[in-house]
Amino acid sequence: MDLIQAAYFVVAILFIVGLKRMAHPTTAKSGIVWAGWAMVLAVLVTFFWPDMHNFGLMLLALAVGSVVAWWFAVRVAMTDMPQMVAIYNGMGGGAAATIAAVELLKGAFAGAPGLMTLAILGGIIGSVAFTGSLVAFAKLQGLMSARPLLFPGQKVVNALVLVLAFALGFSLLLNDPPSVILLFFLLALLFGILMTLPIGGGDMPVAISLYNALTGLAVGFEGFAIGNPALMVAGTLVGAAGTLLTVLMARAMNRSVWSVLMGGFGVEQEAGEVQGSLKPIDVEDAAVMLAYAGRVVFVPGYGMALSQAQHKVKELADLLESKGVEVRFAIHPVAGRMPGHMNVLLAEAGVDYDKLKDLEEINPEFPTVDVAVVIGANDVVNPAARRPGSPLYGMPILDVDKAKNVIVIKRGRGKGFAGVENELFYADNTRMLYGDAQSVLAQLTQALKKL
Repeated sequence: MDLIQAAYFVVAILFIVGLKRMAHPTTAKSGIVWAGWAMVLAVLVTFFWPDMHNFGLMLLALAVGSVVAWWFAVRVAMTDMPQMVAIYNGMGGGAAATIAAVELLKGAFAGAPGLMTLAILGGIIGSVAFTGSLVAFAKLQGLMSARPLLFPGQKVVNALVLVLAFALGFSLLLNDPPSVILLFFLLALLFGILMTLPIGGGDMPVAISLYNALTGLAVGFEGFAIGNPALMVAGTLVGAAGTLLTVLMARAMNRSVWSVLMGGFGVEQEAGEVQGSLKPIDVEDAAVMLAYAGRVVFVPGYGMALSQAQHKVKELADLLESKGVEVRFAIHPVAGRMPGHMNVLLAEAGVDYDKLKDLEEINPEFPTVDVAVVIGANDVVNPAARRPGSPLYGMPILDVDKAKNVIVIKRGRGKGFAGVENELFYADNTRMLYGDAQSVLAQLTQALKKL
């Protein structure tokens, strides 16, 4: 038993080192490897736990899970990474809830109300993370509308379901018949669905981060309940890191986590009309503008991910640099559908990390930028965020409108997820280049080669 505890201590150290190395892009890959070996060691040690049995089922589960995970991991496109992260978050929460259900049905916590309370908390939190992540996956995958789904009395219904779930959880401390346990988990699973329905696609980075934190909390609670150090450490680390990331992501949108959970962001419309007009530009003129620029900043958004245009962006950037143009990339913290979405895509395309500039670093430079090229970004570059009365008011944005010239590559004239007309598109220094991002960037590159 001492050897097992020592192994779990090593697991904890590896997890901490791995998480630390994930904090920087240059060491993130090795951090994942460190954490991966920690998980391998944790799984192996579990086989030596006293009174462990059902080794055949354990090996079968490991084999099936490993094959399925490997299959999807090697096949998933980088543009689909947000939904894969969402579904994997959900699986962790579901696993924690399953542990709680099994232990409660076995009566493992009889005479130990403290441990049972931890198991119940882990069960409800894990269940919410599981079904909430499934809904997030469905929205990101296009299986259901990414817009907030609202119905009359929604907040009252949500509150009632949550209160009933906690009431049943409390009753389990007094009596735990299987029927009550089953109803408890059904209500917890239902609340996860109801909680995620009103969250729109624009808030999905925060939602994914939140469910990641909830999964960690659930795993940690179950670890303390059953006395498993590996679950304690892994769950606590994930819960703490996920909570901090959730707060930072919400702050980047100048919104509270509570306002995200209340949902509905993305259905309100702004009164009044935007001044100015949309001014289209053709590929040849845009290429000339880029060719004679001294400084160009690309501003990627979800449209780049949707079109899988990151490689075309890299090709165009390389061509501009070969002509003596200084090129940078402006990254908004909530651009895309998960934290770091744009960073991941551009890294996949081989863009140097040093060229990726965050909001605070790049904003002071926009007045000296000759051309800012917006690729599928919308709300994160909308100057309306500076104007009181706008639904976006107060949200930190990239100051793209302060560049000398702006080219917006966009499929159509639709609004962003917040449902707010983008004032940048109507500015005097903005030109609209309509079309699929990948196709348009390829045409720009070809036109630029002819100059």
